[in-house]
Amino acid sequence: MLEAIEKLLILQDRDRKIRRVQAELAHIEPERQTLKGKTASTQAALDAGKLRLRQIESDRKRLELDVDAKQQQIAKYANQQLLTRKNEEYKALAHEIEGCKADISKIEDQEISLMEQAEVAQKELVRLTSEANEAKKHADSLVSLLGERETNMKKELATLQSDRDGLASVVDEAARSKYDRLAKSKGDNVLVGVQHGVCGGCHMKLPAQTLVACQSHQELVTCINCGRILFYTREMILAPTD
Repeated sequence: MLEAIEKLLILQDRDRKIRRVQAELAHIEPERQTLKGKTASTQAALDAGKLRLRQIESDRKRLELDVDAKQQQIAKYANQQLLTRKNEEYKALAHEIEGCKADISKIEDQEISLMEQAEVAQKELVRLTSEANEAKKHADSLVSLLGERETNMKKELATLQSDRDGLASVVDEAARSKYDRLAKSKGDNVLVGVQHGVCGGCHMKLPAQTLVACQSHQELVTCINCGRILFYTREMILAPTD
C-alpha cells in the first residue's frame, strides 16, 4: 500500500474518533438541560400545590372574618332591640338578626367545604413534595455523572487532537491538503476501499484504469464520481460482480 495512503488511513481513523467524541460532547448539554427541565417541572407542580393550599387557607380566614362581622352585627341589632320601644322596629331588627344568622350558616357551610379541600390539598402537597425531592435527587445524581463524563471526554478529545496534529504532520503536504479538503464534505469517509469494481463511498462503478491504478500503489487515486481517495488491499476483490 502507498505510504501516503497508510498515513492517511491512520489520520482518518483518528479524525473519526475525534468526531465521535465531539458528537457525544455535543449531546451532554442538551441532556443536562432535559434533566434540569424535569426537575423544574416537578418543582413547578409543587409550587402550584403550595399556592393552592395557601389560597384555601386565605379563603378560610376571610370567611372567619365574615362570620365575626356578622356576629358583631347580630350583637349590634340585639342591643338596639333592647333600646327600642317600637314593635315594628323590634321586628325589623329581629329580621336583620335572622338574616345574619342565615348568612353565618351559609358561610360555615363554605368553611366546611374549604376544610375538606384543604385536607385534600395537604395530602397532594405531601405527594408533590416527595415527587419533587426524588426528581431533584435523581437529576442531581445524573447531572453529576454527566459532569464527570464531560470532563473525561474533554481530556480524551484534547489528547486525540494533540495526537492528530502529530499524525497530520508526517503526511505528505499535497496528500494532506487533498484529504482535508475532502473531509469538509465527505466527513468520516474520505478514504474508501475498492470492492467488486465499485467505489466504497458512492458505490458507483469504476473504470478499469482506475482499478489498475489502485492496485499498482504508485499514486493517490480518486473516484471519478465522488472524488474520494481510493485504496486497495489484498483482501479486497477488484473484479466486478455479474
